[in-house]
Order: sequence, then C-alpha cells, then structure tokens
Amino acid sequence: MTTDQAQPRLAVLILLFLFGYTIIIVNLYRIQVKYHSYYAHLGEQQYNQTIVTTPSRAPILDRNGDYLAMNKESYSAFMLPKQCENFDAAKAFIENHFPQAVERVSTHRNSNFVFIKRKLSDQEIECIKQSGTDDIKLLKEPHRYYPCPAAASIVGLTNVDNKGILGLELQYDALLSGQPTTCFLERDARMGHFYFKKETLKEGKSGEPIKLTLDQALQFLVAEELKQAMERVDAKGGAVIIMDPKTGDILSLVSMPSFDPNNTESLDIDHTKNKALSERYELGSVIKIFAALAAIEEGAVTNDELINCQGKRTGYVDGRKVNTVSPHGKIPFAEVIARSNNIGTATVVKRIEDKLYDHYVRLGFTRKTNIPLPGEQIGFVNHPSNWSKQSVLSLSYGYEIAITLLELARAFCIIANNGHEVEAQLMKESISEHNSSEQKKLYSQTSIDAIKDILEQTTTYGTSRRAAIKGYRIMSKTGTANMLENGIYNARKNLFTCGGIIQKGAYQRVIVAFVKEAAPQFRFASLVAAPLFERVAEKTVLHDKIV
Repeated sequence: MTTDQAQPRLAVLILLFLFGYTIIIVNLYRIQVKYHSYYAHLGEQQYNQTIVTTPSRAPILDRNGDYLAMNKESYSAFMLPKQCENFDAAKAFIENHFPQAVERVSTHRNSNFVFIKRKLSDQEIECIKQSGTDDIKLLKEPHRYYPCPAAASIVGLTNVDNKGILGLELQYDALLSGQPTTCFLERDARMGHFYFKKETLKEGKSGEPIKLTLDQALQFLVAEELKQAMERVDAKGGAVIIMDPKTGDILSLVSMPSFDPNNTESLDIDHTKNKALSERYELGSVIKIFAALAAIEEGAVTNDELINCQGKRTGYVDGRKVNTVSPHGKIPFAEVIARSNNIGTATVVKRIEDKLYDHYVRLGFTRKTNIPLPGEQIGFVNHPSNWSKQSVLSLSYGYEIAITLLELARAFCIIANNGHEVEAQLMKESISEHNSSEQKKLYSQTSIDAIKDILEQTTTYGTSRRAAIKGYRIMSKTGTANMLENGIYNARKNLFTCGGIIQKGAYQRVIVAFVKEAAPQFRFASLVAAPLFERVAEKTVLHDKIV
C-alpha cells in the first residue's frame, strides 16, 4: 500500500477515535456532572440500606405475674400477583376457600403483594399446604394471644398489625409497643449480605409490660359463676366486682355479655364494653344503706329507734305517696333497712333533707374512679336545686341517683375500711398499699359500726338472706329497681343488685353482684343477685384459702 493510500485511512481512524472519546467524555459529563445526584442516589440504593426493627409487644400481667396478654406466632396467606405462574388456578382456590378475599385479589392483579387472610386457623394452613399451588404462600407473623378471655373487656384487643384498638391495649399502646430501632447499613452491591458499615440512626426501646391488680384465676371463676347465674334466670346482662377494701385493688371485674378476644370475626362492639363502669344505673334499695349511713352520721336516728312504717304497702311521707313491698308497723331502724321498707327509710331520711346529697357526694357517687379504662361514666345525683317535693324520698331508696357499679363497690369499700376513703386501683405497679391512718377519714367509727350491724342483720334475716355463708361475717344489701325506658319505669324489666362485705378476722373483700333483665318470674334481687353474691363469695374465699 502506498503512502498516499494510507493517509486517508489513518485520518478516518483518528476521527473514529476522536468521536469515540467525545462520546465517552459527554457520557462522563452527564453521569458525573449533569445527572450526578440521580446516579449517586441510584448507587446508594444498591449499597446503602435503612432497616427498621420493631421490638416485640410487651405482655400484660395479672397481680401474680400470670399472662393476660402475650405474643404468639401465627400464619398469614399472601400472593405475589405479578409473579404468579397460574393466577386463574390460584384465584379459583381462593373463591372456594377464602371468598372474602376474591375481590381484593382481583383488584390487585398487577400488584407485587396482597394478603389473602391473616391469622389462619390450623385447618386453613393445612388446606393451603394441600392446595397444590405454589402461588399462595405462607408468612409467619406475631399476633396477640389472650389466655384469659374473661378479662377481655379490660385487657382489650389489638388489630392484625398488633396495634391496640380496645381497652388497656389501646390505653397503653405506646408503652406496650416500645419504639423501633432504625439502622443504616452499607453493603456489597453484588453480595448483599456483606456489610461494610452499620450505624444506629435512632435507638429503639423495648415495650414495657404492665401489671394489673386483677387475679386471672379469680376472674375466670367469677365469670363462670356469672354465666351460670344469668342462664338460670334467663338474664340479658350482668356484672361482678371484687375489691380489696384496704388497698382499693380490683381483683375481679367481670361484665357480660362479653367477647372472645382470640376469635373476633363476628365481634359485637357493644360487648367490648365493661358495663360495670361504662354504664350507670338507678339501682334501687341497695342505696338505702348509704342513706342510712348519712342519717346515722348526722345524728338523725339510731339503730334501735322505733320507726313508724304505717303498717301498709302504700303510705304517705310529708304528703307524698310511698310504696313498699311488705307492710311493717313500728320497728327498729335497723330492721327498717334490713327488711327494705321504703316508707320507714323515707321517714328517717326526710329528717336530714339536702344533707343527703352532701353524703352521696362524699361517698363518691358524683366522681369517677379514674381507673385507666376508656369509657368510664360519672355518677349522677339530682342536685337539691332541682329537687321536687318527691326527690329526697326517691333518693332515699335509690331513684334520682344513677351510679356505676364500680362507684357502688368503692362506697362499700369505705364502710369495710372503717370510714376511710378508698380509691379503686387497677394498675398494680402504680400504687403502694396504704395504711388506713394515711387515708382521709370520712365517717366516724360509731356510724360505721352501726351500719355494719345493719348490713349483718340484713344478711341474717332481711332481704339478702341468700347471701349468707356459714362461718363468715357477711354484711350485704340487695336492691331491685325498675328500668327506665323512654322516660317511663318498666315494671317488667328490672335491675338486681347485691353488694356487701365478706369478712373473717383481718380478711375482707367487697363484692358487688349485678344482673340485668331477668325473666319476669324473677322479681326480686333476693332471688337473683343475692344467690350470685353467695356463690361468688364462696369461690373467693376458697380461692384465697380463707377457712
């Protein structure tokens, strides 16, 4: 080849090299200058990673350290629709076995991930394993398990993501959940499990367990007794409270109807409420014991003073008609309360007039207990400024006063605790046991002794005879009240209550037993609530080994 022939070829080759270098330089400019931030971010995504680690949800414990709420692993079923080998076959299987998920799967046909169902049963897990399709996959997830369903209305519930939605699970969600840890990792882009650097961006915190005053075993036993009692009288609702009057500890707080926190597919939201504190009632004659306490403390009457009950079922007090169940003539005041005579009770309470209101306030009937459960109602007592001529009479035997069962139990604790103020406690770790000398004295010992004698007589021969237990001092009072419907009292729908104290030596427990809307043939609390009180008291002393 001649020199003249080689020179054009060399020029072309040089131009090609220059063109190639120009392309390279332009691309380097684009990558390193113009689109630097984009490619830098793309690179970071390949070898930088932020990982958020969520701590396990802390347990809820009873007073003995037994679990009321704990963590348990469950399986969930899911699909990766974009990666499905045979979407139609998987969909057909879902239509047969998980019909509730068909629409969700169909509308997410082009999604990367979709849940079919979470918290699968053992049968559902086995069904998926035997399905013959690899497109439906199983995933292990933590969820909440509740060993004591009887405490469901207190402990509450979490959703499928383990976030509190009811009860203490909701109230203390942040405390139980803790705080997640956020870490920054640098990894090899090709071999992602080789880490060059790990840095904690935000230090997490484990969830803190909470300990309640409840006794899991006692809660279960009481729930069984309440269930049987409601079945016996065909009742629509009921509740039982057990408290230690020295400390205010709530040992049992059962409300029915309730729900199973481990099976919430057909959950009735009304059944999630604990009616012992979320509803207030006019409770009838059980309130007489506190009206009597007020009259005794004011010096208006003594236990042995003869009171004229007029010897008839319908009498008149201060010109107002008052009905009572059984007629009595002149009987001691203690017997007036023991036999629950409305005429005699109203006659005595009329002597103290609006001071009765002051005592109801002193006993806590217009003040929440403020235990940390959502939905607690506050009691109502008709104020003297709104009284009619009838009001003081009605208030003496349990009308124009609507309180929660927990407020009632707290008031009985004051009597049991020799007149000292008692505050209800549900959180075990937040309180220390109080000596009575540290608590405010609300009533004199003379008045408390007198009212305890009346309560004991009521159990011995009065309306709460069926609450008696041989070998124990039982001080109790029953109450039967018509339910108010659309402003009218319905004589065929009643509330039945028996509240009081069981004592042996230094041992004391306050119990309130309540039944709502029993069958019409069960007309009085002496036939409904008093036997329930007796059964609960018996189970309590056996559980506590008090013999």
